[in-house]
Amino acid sequence: MTETPFLWELPTAGLLLLAAGAIALLLVLIIVARLHAFLALIIVSALTAVAAGIAPGSIVSTLTSGFGSTLATVALLVGLGAMLGRFIEASGGAKVLTDAMIRRFGEKRAPLALSIASLLMGFPIFFDAGLVVMLPIIFAVARRLGGSLLTYAFPAAVAFSVMHIFVPPHPGPVAASGLLGADVGLVILLGILVAIPNWYIVGYLFGRHLGRRYDIAVPNILAGRPDDESGDLFRSTPKLGTIVFLLALPLVLIAFNTGLNAAATAGLVSLDDTGIQVLRLIGETPIALLITVLVAIALLGWKPKKQRSLIETITDSALGPVCAIILITGAGGMFGGVLRATGIGNAIADSLDAIGLPIIVAGFVIAAIVRVAQGSATVALTTAAALVQPVVLADTSFNSIEVAAIVLALAAGSVFAGHVNDSGFWLVSRFFGMDTQTTLKTWTVGQALIGIIGFAIALGIFGLASLI
Repeated sequence: MTETPFLWELPTAGLLLLAAGAIALLLVLIIVARLHAFLALIIVSALTAVAAGIAPGSIVSTLTSGFGSTLATVALLVGLGAMLGRFIEASGGAKVLTDAMIRRFGEKRAPLALSIASLLMGFPIFFDAGLVVMLPIIFAVARRLGGSLLTYAFPAAVAFSVMHIFVPPHPGPVAASGLLGADVGLVILLGILVAIPNWYIVGYLFGRHLGRRYDIAVPNILAGRPDDESGDLFRSTPKLGTIVFLLALPLVLIAFNTGLNAAATAGLVSLDDTGIQVLRLIGETPIALLITVLVAIALLGWKPKKQRSLIETITDSALGPVCAIILITGAGGMFGGVLRATGIGNAIADSLDAIGLPIIVAGFVIAAIVRVAQGSATVALTTAAALVQPVVLADTSFNSIEVAAIVLALAAGSVFAGHVNDSGFWLVSRFFGMDTQTTLKTWTVGQALIGIIGFAIALGIFGLASLI
């Protein structure tokens, strides 16, 4: 990757002031000036690049690099997930599954059931993909039972978030485990011990509080245009088993990919084998979702003998409402990418390295500050892991549980207080139909709580392990 050229270099204090000023300006443009978030993010990203001293000839490439890398991850997942959600919603499948869930668990336990299902799905599926797949069910339950969308959506979103950040095979904890020489199997077990209490406290209990405090209506993102009658024509009330199969199919395919990766790590299979590569390809998230969408077309469209033109209309109607979400999320990635290009993460990490905190505390603090400063949880986690790596590898007194606890403490720091420089913030904001202020008061606070509680549990595990 080519290094970004700078006309001048700012010290760490200057970079911190620049990041704080950029975030403040962005909030003023969106909240006070009521400028559209997409435009505000582009403007602030460009101004930040100029103020940081990035050479004029490299500013556009820096902007498009952050934008493009985010879209490469988000656009396919959101687009394909929206298609799947639209087919399930338009066919009446979401209502079928909602009715079955309410009969089985009751109305009061519906939010809990949704989030438990999200926990299970969140083991192999990334946060954004899992959330998009679950949205039609979440929306259907919220419409059926009434009340704030947050009562149902927040616990599910937190479930995906804690699994993504704490539990391998997700990329952050896997990368940190590799850098620190942690036992991945042990990180999985301890990660689950950190994730589940965190989900219950932040997702379920805090989510119920947010649902009572903020009355968020269910958005029509997956419902097509108000004047679009294609959904009524497409409705066929599919069987419950069909909908469960469609929701489980990407989970199984992605889990298969995850299992092969784990088997390769254990030396049971070789990733150089062509057959293994083909099987892993089928389980890659975009391919798994593509296969699921095609199966949904076959089961919900072709099998009930719906007109081909109607199937095409339903497919097309899924993309329009999510285009704004994709673009805003990409612009959020652009802003975070500009901040990363300034080198603020490394500057903060190098400055904190000399403080002399206990290694598990220092790692958490570094990851948390880097996360708040530049947005990316993965960058925050790997930056902190790379910094503490020499100490952890050189200190032979750490046992395997202590090393795993350090990995989880870094993961807790990397999720802390995601806000406007994080693409995931905008994904939640727009899919939940919340404005920026409400998202800061709900999602950002929730992410901060996840980080604090996660660190407290990891620190407890570390302390107990030191007694062994």
